[in-house]
Amino acid sequence: MGAATALHSAACYAHGRFSNGVAYPITLSAIIGLSGWLPCSRTLRTKIESSQTAFRRAAALPIMLGHGRGDEVVMYRNGERSSEFLRNSGFSYLNFKAYNGLGHHTIPEEMDDVSKWLRARLGLDRSCG
Repeated sequence: MGAATALHSAACYAHGRFSNGVAYPITLSAIIGLSGWLPCSRTLRTKIESSQTAFRRAAALPIMLGHGRGDEVVMYRNGERSSEFLRNSGFSYLNFKAYNGLGHHTIPEEMDDVSKWLRARLGLDRSCG
């Protein structure tokens, strides 16, 4: 549920509102979703296209998605489709990576990719001295 919550938060942030219409009060800097799916895919594109602000927020929000091809809980195709829905809705700063043989858990390769992605987004790749 963590990835679904994170992706739903990305959609609410871009739109500026929760699904119930209440203003979304948080500014997001990045989203990571592992072995998850997008719960609001049917209405996302319309919400993003309805506002230039929403489109700008969506386009600027970095998102990293990782999914195992062998996931037995959230099927790989659901993760892949979520990535497609996000990209088609204006989330262009999106990185989707598939992992062969990975089920609904994580592996060191995936954690290394998350670490590298976060360091790059946070500017921590620069030399410290």
